[in-house]
Amino acid sequence: MEGTARGSLPFVSMITVVLALASNMVVMKIAMSDGISEYIMVFYCHVVSSLVLLPCPVIISRRSGSCPPLTFTVLGKIFLLALVGLVAQICAYAGIGYSSPVLGTAMMNLIPAFTFILAVISRMEKVNWKSSSSHAKLVGTIASIVGASVVTLYKGPPILRSPPPPPYVQPRHLLLILSRQSNWILGGFLLTADAFLLSLWYIIQTSILKDYPVVLNIMFYKMLFGTILAGLLSFITVREPRSWILKLDRGLIAILYSAVVANIFSITLCTWCLKRTGPVYVAMFKPLGIVFAVGLGFIFLGETLHLGSLIGAMVIAMGFYGAVWGKSKEEEERKMEGGSLASSSHKIPLLQNKTSSV
Repeated sequence: MEGTARGSLPFVSMITVVLALASNMVVMKIAMSDGISEYIMVFYCHVVSSLVLLPCPVIISRRSGSCPPLTFTVLGKIFLLALVGLVAQICAYAGIGYSSPVLGTAMMNLIPAFTFILAVISRMEKVNWKSSSSHAKLVGTIASIVGASVVTLYKGPPILRSPPPPPYVQPRHLLLILSRQSNWILGGFLLTADAFLLSLWYIIQTSILKDYPVVLNIMFYKMLFGTILAGLLSFITVREPRSWILKLDRGLIAILYSAVVANIFSITLCTWCLKRTGPVYVAMFKPLGIVFAVGLGFIFLGETLHLGSLIGAMVIAMGFYGAVWGKSKEEEERKMEGGSLASSSHKIPLLQNKTSSV
């Protein structure tokens, strides 16, 4: 029972991460409808995250005497991780601003394919084309991409009409949202770039964890480097001083929510899952985000639920189940191989002793 509970922890953790990221997309969309720059949001999110994680290096260094040294090589990798994460975050916010959270989570379905290809190239993942588990992961990934394509390209007749606009989404905000949806193709391109960069982020993070498996320290330095980079980028792109002034409105709430939930909580939990399971397992959960985004967009943004969204969500769910089944089957095969190797290793010393006695 204890082993089963431990095995289910990464599954529950990744479900939580996907739900947090999908809700963050909706929150960011509402904030950007007020005219807040995505560069300003990224900068302040990193500032808040860095301040919250500031005590972690001191506490960990005092409590853990076996903490590995933080070398310049590891710091260089963390800097690269921060750079890739920053560009991915900006692409995601800009892409959502030009399109919608539904398209943003739909493009997440490209992450498993990108991650799988990068993991095979970097030799983090091995493919056995004769194994049923590899077939299940491949078919599940393809099904998820097909489901996302259905959601994006086919709307179909409306199933549930959108409710009246919530009080925090005023008509002028809806007009801004609809006007920016005319740049749907540009938004899709930016979100595709975000999917590729996130896949690369998983690979880099997994590589760092092998040399320096201290999750909170990695997160602190990643946020610190991200704050410096985001600050430089924001000072170059945003010239109006009024844009830097935060008010007690939805923009501030969105920044705090993104910093605490999307940056600190979900990324730290995702990093822990990367340490436990690897990049491919983590990436497989991304297609599930579109199911959450469709529901949250219907409730909080007043988006109409169409038949295409329902069909696409069902296809994604089936693909997701197939991919998870393939991964679990692969783990069982590895355990069986490990058991057979262990049993054979117990027999070899006996043979060696007998030959040596002769």
